[in-house]
Amino acid sequence: MGELANCSRCEAVFVKTIRDICQNCYKEEEKEFNTVYHFLIKRENRESNLMEIVKETGVKENIIIKFIKEKRLRQSKFPKLTYPCERCEAEIIKGRLCTNCSQEILDGVEQHEKMERQASERKAKERKISQVYYTFDKD
Repeated sequence: MGELANCSRCEAVFVKTIRDICQNCYKEEEKEFNTVYHFLIKRENRESNLMEIVKETGVKENIIIKFIKEKRLRQSKFPKLTYPCERCEAEIIKGRLCTNCSQEILDGVEQHEKMERQASERKAKERKISQVYYTFDKD
């Protein structure tokens, strides 16, 4: 059973099932998809990039990006269809981040984990030292 939610496009209340938009917005989005798709299937438009598609069809950039991410528009059919990386805005064909940004984040995570390991090793050594008993020979 669905739950009540606000449409992410128009804020109308609707029963949410599998989509995060209401039925009216869904129909509008499908019209926009058909507009973009019919533009792209023409031979002379197959190599259009994102900004050219926006300019020629009037469909918003974020909607076209959504179609690409949902794999409704495939790069195999439309080779210049790319969208910006969410971090640096470099052109990418899949995912949310480009290779460079992904690698930077992974490097940062590895560095953080290394620092945490070193800190825990240091704490373990300090505990070990504090648990040592020393005896003094009075003689």
